[in-house]
Amino acid sequence: MFTRLAVFTVILFSVVSLSAAQTTAHITGILADPSGAPIAGARVRAEQANGRKSYQAITTADGHYALALPPGHYRVRITDPSFAPVEHEFALRPGASVKWSLRLALKPLASTVTVTAEAEPVPVADVISPVDIITAKQIEQRHEVSLAPLLATLPGVSISQLGPMGGVTSIFLDGGNSNFTKVLVDGTAVNEPGGNIDLSNYMLDNVQKIEVVHGASSALFGSDAMAGVIQIFTKRGTTRRPLVNVFADGGKFSTWHAGANLSGLLGKLDYSAGIASFNTLGQGPNDRFRDNTLSGDFGWHYSKTDSLRLAARSSASDAGVAGQTLFLPYIPNQNDALKNVSANLAWDFQTGSRWHHSLRVNESYLGETYADVPVYVTRNEYNRAGAEEQSSYLFGEGALTFGYNYEVENGYFGGYHARRNNQAGYIEAQLQPTRRLTAVVGARAEANASFGTRAVPRLGLSYAVREGNEKWGPTRVYASYGWGVEEPTFDQSFSPDPCFPGNPNLRPERSRTLELGVDQTLANSQVHVSVNGFRNEFYNMISFGTGAVNTACPYGSGTFYNTDRSRAYGTSVRLEAQPKRWLMLVGNYTYDNTLVLRAPNATDPTLQPGNRLFLRPLNSGNFIANLSLRRMDWNLEAEYVGRRTDSDFLGLGMTSVPSYFVVNLATTYRLGAGVSTYARVDNLLDRHYQIALGYPALDLAYRVGLRYSWGGAR
Repeated sequence: MFTRLAVFTVILFSVVSLSAAQTTAHITGILADPSGAPIAGARVRAEQANGRKSYQAITTADGHYALALPPGHYRVRITDPSFAPVEHEFALRPGASVKWSLRLALKPLASTVTVTAEAEPVPVADVISPVDIITAKQIEQRHEVSLAPLLATLPGVSISQLGPMGGVTSIFLDGGNSNFTKVLVDGTAVNEPGGNIDLSNYMLDNVQKIEVVHGASSALFGSDAMAGVIQIFTKRGTTRRPLVNVFADGGKFSTWHAGANLSGLLGKLDYSAGIASFNTLGQGPNDRFRDNTLSGDFGWHYSKTDSLRLAARSSASDAGVAGQTLFLPYIPNQNDALKNVSANLAWDFQTGSRWHHSLRVNESYLGETYADVPVYVTRNEYNRAGAEEQSSYLFGEGALTFGYNYEVENGYFGGYHARRNNQAGYIEAQLQPTRRLTAVVGARAEANASFGTRAVPRLGLSYAVREGNEKWGPTRVYASYGWGVEEPTFDQSFSPDPCFPGNPNLRPERSRTLELGVDQTLANSQVHVSVNGFRNEFYNMISFGTGAVNTACPYGSGTFYNTDRSRAYGTSVRLEAQPKRWLMLVGNYTYDNTLVLRAPNATDPTLQPGNRLFLRPLNSGNFIANLSLRRMDWNLEAEYVGRRTDSDFLGLGMTSVPSYFVVNLATTYRLGAGVSTYARVDNLLDRHYQIALGYPALDLAYRVGLRYSWGGAR
């Protein structure tokens, strides 16, 4: 009896299993990146049309996934932090078997993808040089309004600011000079010809992401990219329902800040537009600063592989220039007005599954007006307009990219007009022969109207030493080496002053940079440690030397020469930890040992060989803690900047700026119904310090405001 019952049970289960197998439907496939490499860890989610039940699969190391589903109608969505999401609807009959394999497009503005480091967008985990990324979420948590203080929280970055907000603001990356970092806004170069840039009026309104790439990148970006590249990206519309953000805040020193943003998707169009204004009187006479910013990003998608995008940004500012008020009386009537405009029109399309193309036209304009009424008014204008074509062939082991760039530079200074026509061709190969190894080899031939043609290479490797497990995660090492090139400024090449003429025979300033580093993930991805070592050499640097240019000049004469040489080497360490879901800790430390090697025309003692380079601290560090609990968010920042070489240039004998330690605090409280209140306190401990010698930084300052958000649902 027992034997018959057992046989009957086996037969019954077999029939049931066979019946289920005949009715169950299956969706299977392989997901790959644009080059064809498999994507591991992507999420494939199938949701029934009535929304009652959903099913999920995660792609394996070879990119494979499989879903077993009851018959019916499903919406299947593929998501991964680095790739653009994909959706498709399926009607599955009993026993149906569907194969759905895709190559996913990288998401350019994702925090795990870098657009600036290499010719084609790549995951940060595969880049050959250090890259720091600041996201829109981090910008919102900190409630900072200006770009420069945000950059100062990154490893290897130091800032000089001549006084409170609005003072001339320069950036130094890994020991390089202030004109050695190329700054892009949505792909458009915004440096003056020759690399100079004043960051005082670059605000953070409507900014989605900031990327900072360390190391010479002239092989890809040409002149100005001697020590690295910074790129600022405007927000893009991502929601079917329009998203509206309106905010206003005010505080100490008669400060107010207000603006609005509108973004969304409308058929094939994604759109984002913003307007903002900032105004403060500052803490002393003639410390006023105001800035008005307009920004927009508009994309039209003809198809999934063919799109046209226009991005534009305009900032207009006016600042009082009080001078070195720690040593001298306030200057009552001096001011500095800036107007920055940039625009980029890009057509991205594919011809087949392997060929990606990009055609771009861009233009930037800078107007500078320096005035000390009624003594003098000086106005300079610079314009850069260019076009670029880039084509990439993607294959299973990487990509090969070719590009051509043509740029026209115009300068109007001292009543004189000068022009340069420059062009360049470049090639870059991104190779991934194995899943663990990435190699990049590239070179550029830069043909400049001032210095002729120069070739600059760049190469590097990134290798995953181990893929890791939950406790001891992936380990990655990388190394990169590159050459940088920098064209002279218009004044250095073309100045018409008979006593201080430009030198048309100047050679380009040059750099050689080496980056070595290791990235380690620990504790189930809750801890991430990065250690980077760098060595940068700068030579053919331009200086001003007096001489017998024109003996008829009553105050002497001189011109510019390629005379100087310097070097910088050091280490930066970055630690990110998220011990709890609601707590994020970030800390970094930079050791930056700089040295003047040659400076025959130096007149100030601090510029002589043997000194450290101006305003670059030997030691600096930052710590940021973010706490998010229920409706409240707290963000604490602490920054230490060590003693820096500087000069009072007044004959007082001062040769350095003291170190300083400053603490800032920001908080947000979500009231509900789209309304939140927020506040930021700068210099919470009310320390008295100087970022540049003689120019006092702001005392304790605060802003309190309200934000209203509406819409945004998909």
